[in-house]
Amino acid sequence: MSQSTTPAKTRLLAHLRALVGERHPLSSPARLNRTARYLGEQFSKVGLTVATHEFEALGGIHRNVIGAARQPSKQDQPVQPPLIVAAHYDTVPGSPGADDNASALAVLLDVAHRIKQTSLNRPVHFIAFCLEEEDLLGSRAYVTHLTETRKPVQGAIILECVGYARDEEGSQRIPPGVPIDVPSVGNFLAVIGNHASAGLAHSVSQAMSRHMPIVPLIVPGNGELLPDTRRSDHTSFWEQGFPAVMLTDTANFRNPHYHRPTDTIDTLNLDFLAAVADAVTAAVTALASQSST
Repeated sequence: MSQSTTPAKTRLLAHLRALVGERHPLSSPARLNRTARYLGEQFSKVGLTVATHEFEALGGIHRNVIGAARQPSKQDQPVQPPLIVAAHYDTVPGSPGADDNASALAVLLDVAHRIKQTSLNRPVHFIAFCLEEEDLLGSRAYVTHLTETRKPVQGAIILECVGYARDEEGSQRIPPGVPIDVPSVGNFLAVIGNHASAGLAHSVSQAMSRHMPIVPLIVPGNGELLPDTRRSDHTSFWEQGFPAVMLTDTANFRNPHYHRPTDTIDTLNLDFLAAVADAVTAAVTALASQSST
């Protein structure tokens, strides 16, 4: 992990130190609940309107944590459908979850911090989903709520493992069946969308590519032919017809610590993580500056 410091890296590292640790509903429920409180506190600290979306699962009540940046009220301008930026906050049992998924939560919080001074033409909802590791239960419950209440969204940007990078040749493996050229050096971020999300994926990739190497991939249907492209909360949106993209360092195809006890802060690349924060901020700013036509 890089030791050079900038204000962004200082913020990211502080979030990582607060977040890293096993966060599982059965093996570490207290830590999971503490994490939810921390996320809500941090959303509130940067001026977001904080709410929770509660759902029943695994014999108990769990919550998705939401921080909403509102569209400024302007005369004769209708409220636009929100842009969602999200990451999950639970882990598998036995893993401290630095890359999966504290890295994404740290970026989520840093982007929220940065856009508070940005003029927006639409609301941005930052969401921390629970129980992603349990068949996407948190995001499935939330997207079901969107569908049942007929609430439109501009799209969803899902952050999934965004802190591990290497510069050595051969540090990147290729998921089976991927129909594009994938670099053999693991220093890029993948942007994965389905055909229904192609426009969103293009806009996100274009904005992010000014800040870091990006590899975009559009999959047919809902990714059924490429199961490795379905392994996060974007799939819940795809299956209900909402545009969504996943941003990922490709998890186990690059990171040997994925879902292991060794997924710790010291394995992360803070320079890469800061670049991700820059890139996601650029994408969110570009998309939230658009108005519906």
